[in-house]
Amino acid sequence: MTNWNRAIMWVLLAVAAVLCPVGAKAQATTSDGTPLPSLLRNVYYGKYHFLDKQSGDTLIMLVLNTITVYPPERFRNSAEEQFYWRTVRDVKRTLPYAKLINSTLQETYEYIETYKTKKEKEDYLRRFEKNVFNQYKPEMKQMTRGQGKMLIKLINRETNQNSYNIVKAFLGTFRAGFWQTFGRFFGVNMKTGFDPQHDRNDALIERICIRVEQGTI
Repeated sequence: MTNWNRAIMWVLLAVAAVLCPVGAKAQATTSDGTPLPSLLRNVYYGKYHFLDKQSGDTLIMLVLNTITVYPPERFRNSAEEQFYWRTVRDVKRTLPYAKLINSTLQETYEYIETYKTKKEKEDYLRRFEKNVFNQYKPEMKQMTRGQGKMLIKLINRETNQNSYNIVKAFLGTFRAGFWQTFGRFFGVNMKTGFDPQHDRNDALIERICIRVEQGTI
């Protein structure tokens, strides 16, 4: 494993150790059988029953989620097409982890707050960090440089905050600063933002994410 792969693995594990619950329930699984969230969003977000006045029957009304339809992709050359499909691959690989972090963020905050003392919180985080490092290390080792950067970006998309702030909230400024400095040395920025409104690459990633979530790609 190269120095870069070691670096990205440890930076990503630092984030995973804060938020990824061991043995969380989900559909997809990692290589060791650990469940991950499904990438597909729910087809509908609500339903209600009503009485049909003419027939007297009770009917159900489903309120569907918004479906976004994009025009067919057009590429100027083969290099652009290869970049697109490489981005699709990286999004599909890393989006489940970003969603896992998002789904457990509030739960983790609330759980830590049940401890009465700072020492109890720190002891829990140390145990939790060790367990998650052991569990997710094989997965992070297999990620490419592009997938590592994609995961950092998608964490921002899902949680609406960057990885640096997440680690800082749980492990403190010193350790967040350490992982940020360590990552930057190897080209990984935990403070990476996500702005599809103004950044062309982020707009492409957002488009791919939506299509993946809708099951159209």
